[in-house]
Order: sequence, then structure tokens, then C-alpha cells
Amino acid sequence: MEEAGMIQRLFKMSEIAQFDHKQGKKNLFYETDQTAGAVWCLEPGQEIPTHAHAKADDLWICIQGTGTFYPAQGEEIEITVGDLILSRPGEQHGMKNTGQERFICVGVATPLPLDFIPK
Repeated sequence: MEEAGMIQRLFKMSEIAQFDHKQGKKNLFYETDQTAGAVWCLEPGQEIPTHAHAKADDLWICIQGTGTFYPAQGEEIEITVGDLILSRPGEQHGMKNTGQERFICVGVATPLPLDFIPK
């Protein structure tokens, strides 16, 4: 039970993870002045567009499904449950759910504000 005035510290994946049948869904579950956390939910065939951040690290933790990660132009790496992917400032990153089941990864990015540079 959360005490009055206490900042939420415990999050339930079952309450955060939501899918959209039209496109991959980013479910932001916390944000501070320095860091943001999101749960990415992708149906088969959906993707996180390939991009970079000028000044932020972006960590993805794969917790369900399989997919293809795009670390650089023309490069592909298969990813699955238990994989942790770190993209440093300026490094390209994007992915596609290439599996037959839903894909979920937790993303943590810092520092904010977070820009989006399409690649």
C-alpha cells in the first residue's frame, strides 16, 4: 500500500504493458528530471523506428518474445528474452518484432531531455 505523499517505486508489468494493433506502443511508466522508463509493446511485425539520441544512453531489457535489433545501417542482430541492449549517445538503435508472439522490452534513458534523431 502506498503511503500518502510517497513517490511510487513499485510498478506492475501487468498494469503497464499495453498493446496497440496499429503500431508499436511506448508505455511511459516513470519520468524524473534525469531519467525516463518505458515499456515497449510490439505485436508481430511492429517496430521501434531506427533512431539515435544526441546526449542520452538508452538501455533496452528484453522480457518477452524475439526480434531483430538494428545497431547500424545494414546490420541486424537477433534479440530475445534476457538480452540487454545499450545504445550510447549518437549510436543508432531500432528494432522489429520478427517473432510470432508479442514482444516486450523495458527501456531506460538518461539524461533528459530526450531528443529523437531519425536514422
